[in-house]
Amino acid sequence: MDEVDRIVAAWRRERPDLDVAPLEVLSRVSRLSRLLDRARSAAFARHGLETWEFDVLSALRRSGDPYQLSPGQLVGVTMVTSGTMTNRIDRLAGRGLVRRLPDPADGRGVMVRLEEGGRKVADAALADLLEVESSVLAALDPGEHDRLSGLLRDLLTAFDPS
Repeated sequence: MDEVDRIVAAWRRERPDLDVAPLEVLSRVSRLSRLLDRARSAAFARHGLETWEFDVLSALRRSGDPYQLSPGQLVGVTMVTSGTMTNRIDRLAGRGLVRRLPDPADGRGVMVRLEEGGRKVADAALADLLEVESSVLAALDPGEHDRLSGLLRDLLTAFDPS
């Protein structure tokens, strides 16, 4: 038994009139999310990064050469507001990890380019993150991993079709 089993049993005892079956899955997803957030934060901290910094740097890194996106594209990928993204770009540029460049397609716009130092730290942090996350998933065999991935994809797309 885990903590979720104990919580579900207590609710079944106290509220037998309710179907608490969703808690068996979604409380575990929620708890796993919190534990993963901690593990991810620790992995990024080992590289001098906050989670949000890795999110922006990795979005740029994944974009491919020349590793640049518009602020609007970064907003879409990281799911934050434009004001939040402006602040994040400012802070990363202040650390020399990204640079703002004029957008050649729009004289009024800018592009955010990943600098070499940003690429190196993103690559190192990703390798560390994958090591941590692989150790978490080691409890599953490859078939279980694939089934869980598919099931979570189904839930995610049903809840957030975007």
